[in-house]
Formats: sequence, structure tokens, C-alpha cells
Amino acid sequence: MSLLITLIVGLFTLLGSFIVITTNNSKKIVDFSVSLGFGVLIALIILGIFPESLELIQTKYSLTSSIIVILLLVIIGIFILKILDKFIPDHHSHNKNNLIHVGLITSVALFIHNYLEGMAVYTSLNTSLNFGLMLALGVALHNIPLGMSITSFLYHQGKKKAIIYSLFVSLATFFGGLTILVFNDLIINEFIRGVILSITLGMLVYIIIFELLPHILKNKNKLKSILGIIVGIIIFSISKFI
Repeated sequence: MSLLITLIVGLFTLLGSFIVITTNNSKKIVDFSVSLGFGVLIALIILGIFPESLELIQTKYSLTSSIIVILLLVIIGIFILKILDKFIPDHHSHNKNNLIHVGLITSVALFIHNYLEGMAVYTSLNTSLNFGLMLALGVALHNIPLGMSITSFLYHQGKKKAIIYSLFVSLATFFGGLTILVFNDLIINEFIRGVILSITLGMLVYIIIFELLPHILKNKNKLKSILGIIVGIIIFSISKFI
């Protein structure tokens, strides 16, 4: 039952994908989705990943040491994604290629993030059903804007490919739960989760600063960009605290 719920939670990412596809991903939707994704990822970092990373790393280190460890791991995450960047198709010459590139590296980072979330959801469901269901609902809701962002970026590769990548990210939640079911916390303890999460944090920082921000700065309609960022932050914040 817990594993089934974890699967359903991840599949909410596809709901965001279908929203983008049914609107045919017009240029207005693309520009807004980029800003929306920017806001969602900022909120994800500030309200989700950093606090959780800090809590997990503190199982082994003091507060000050934990912050230093996280900063070092963030740098590692940025460095890893910079290397991966070299193996993903060129994205400097054309706007569509740029969006596809952003979508690919965002999918990599969010797969890792959703994988760890799946572990958390599955563990919570087995510890306290009521708390687990509330956590599952929150995670499911904030997966919707993540799916919108990924699909909007990858739309120009074709609807089918965009859906496949979105499905890839959504199934990460299930795989996270499956890992706990099979290994029962023997391999991935809280500290290791904190390390992986902190590296993912670095990846998302890279995406925000070096990929999404330049695209937003080039957008002539600054008001729409600001509105998209604000809406992204609000949507994620609501889903986080439900």
C-alpha cells in the first residue's frame, strides 16, 4: 500500500506535463513557465532542500560544521552538473536548444531530488499513516509545477519525448520508496541522504543561476517574468505547507 501511494505521488508530475501540452506550449506559456520554474526551484531550495539537508547532516555534525559541509557539497553539485553540461547537446546558438538543454539537466537534478522524496514518503507512511498521507499530499501537489517546468523546457523535442522525461522524473519517487522497501535503511542512512540532497542542492543552484536566470533576463516582458516567479514561489509554498 505504501509503495502504491509513493508511485501515485510521483505520477502527479505528469499532471503538470499534461497542463503544458493541452495549452500547446505557446511562447507566452514558455516564458511564463520558465519564470514559474525559477520560482518553484527557489522555493524548493529555501523551504525544502536546504532545511532538510541541514537537519540530516546535523545527525553527525554540529550546526556550524553542518553548514560548512553543505556548502562544500553544494560546490561539488555545481561542479558535477558543469561536467554533465558538456555532454548535453549545445544550447548557446538557438533559443529552442537552450530550453531543451535546461530541461535535460533539470530532469537529472529533479530525478535525484524526487528519489530522495520517495524514500521520505515511504518511510513516513510506514511510521505514521496520517503524517505520511499529509506528506504524500504535499509532495504530490508540488510535483505538478515541477512537471510543468520540465515539459515546457523539453516541448520542442516533441510531446512524446517531453512526456517520457517527465515520466522518468516522476518514477524516481517510486524508486526511492522501493529502495527503502528492499534495503530497509541498511545502505542509505539519514546522513547519506543529507549528503545526496546537498549535492542536489548544488545542482539546482547551478540551474537557477547559469540556465534559468539568463533566459529570464533576456525576456522583454519583465512584469510577466516577475509574476511567474512570484506564482511559482506561492504555488510551491502552498503545496509545501498543506
